[in-house]
Amino acid sequence: MTLPDISAEANLTLFGKILRKEIPANIVYEDDLCLAFRDITPQAPTHILIIPKKHIPNLADATPEDHALLGHLLIKTKEIAASEGLTNGYRTVINTGEDGGQTVYHLHIHLLGGRSLSWPPG
Repeated sequence: MTLPDISAEANLTLFGKILRKEIPANIVYEDDLCLAFRDITPQAPTHILIIPKKHIPNLADATPEDHALLGHLLIKTKEIAASEGLTNGYRTVINTGEDGGQTVYHLHIHLLGGRSLSWPPG
């Protein structure tokens, strides 16, 4: 898997700007493939967004070549949940497209926890 060049990223999304450190964020984790930061409008006591450094607009745009990257995002989500002390459970959400509630077109995983979460989500 080749590492993304953030500076060459073509998108101008909010998350692209966060990746390039043009907009500040409360970062909780970063490696060569992803960045995780606290949501500025949290929907739970713990609400962290995990984003790939490679620009993928949403899950529907992921390709077979993104297989390892998507797995990496999920493993990091699990590790971040543990580091946040979410031992009683948590929810992961990937919104895809307008009907799925996606508002920023850069793939991201919501990690929500710290309280009992109801179902259905909305």
